[in-house]
Amino acid sequence: MTELTFRQPGVLWVAVPVLLMVLAWRWRRRRTFVAFSTADWIHRLGHRPSVVRRLPAVASGAAFLLLFVALMDPVVPYSEAQVTAQGLDIVLVVDLSSSMQEVMGLAPPPQSMANLTFTSRDNAPRRLAGQTRLETTKAALKDLIARRDGDRLGLVVFSDHAYLVSPLTFDHDNLFKYVDMIDDQILRGEGMTAIGDGIGLATQLLARQSPAEGGHKLIVVFTDGENNTGRDPVSALSEADAAGLRVHVIGIDLEDEVKKKPAVLQLITTVRRLGGQYFNADTARELRGAYERIDAMERGRLTSTVAVHSDPAYAMFVIPAAALLLLAIGLRAIPFFGDLT
Repeated sequence: MTELTFRQPGVLWVAVPVLLMVLAWRWRRRRTFVAFSTADWIHRLGHRPSVVRRLPAVASGAAFLLLFVALMDPVVPYSEAQVTAQGLDIVLVVDLSSSMQEVMGLAPPPQSMANLTFTSRDNAPRRLAGQTRLETTKAALKDLIARRDGDRLGLVVFSDHAYLVSPLTFDHDNLFKYVDMIDDQILRGEGMTAIGDGIGLATQLLARQSPAEGGHKLIVVFTDGENNTGRDPVSALSEADAAGLRVHVIGIDLEDEVKKKPAVLQLITTVRRLGGQYFNADTARELRGAYERIDAMERGRLTSTVAVHSDPAYAMFVIPAAALLLLAIGLRAIPFFGDLT
């Protein structure tokens, strides 16, 4: 719908009397005259002021009429507007396997040393002091989200299976809350690493919510191990590439023997061959550097149409009124457009 409606039509009850009073005042003012002995001779000449000299009065009158219309609060009901943002559609895929609870940057203890872990009085195992891989990853996720104001972001987690936490959204405040909710209890009973399932679910999410073709869709995977259950990640990467998606993988504090395994090397090779990047992040600083590089190299543009309920339309009256008033003031400064009375 494009027709205008007015939410304050009662302004007319004020505007009409004011307009009539101004017209009466102008008419009364024009009745004044000056006696002159040769007035009849002047009248016979038939000279009248140029209508162009009345331009300031016409501009002022039109400006006040437009202002009265603006005061009636015109709106366009149920209009549509284009929202354009510099950004991407990004799905963040986070590993919640049991190894993500290990302390970040801590070398695995030799089996002969029993003093690296200990128990409390009730025999419950306790973790060594320091941030875990998951805690470090959550801090990185929040920083990355804060950097991407113009992006639609989604969140997927995986362990034995993959789960959708948040669809693509511009509401980053709620996404921060979802990140805070991620802990070792939300997938209690699971502990494996289904990287392929996580990438597959992220691909499905982008296919449903971002069906348009183009290079504005991205998947970023945070994992600390090799795929050991579920779908083959190489197959999932090929499917994402066929859908026009780039996939970046950040390896969180992978152990040296894990980095050398054929499955991990094949994953790294496939990610890079399909146009993505693989980052080793053995410390919080390296993790920050990885997502900062992703943030710097991934930029795009999103345009979406949203419904606007009663879009205000007063600007289309106020702006011309202001221009007309400025024109009238400027013309009155010129002697040619002086008072005709």
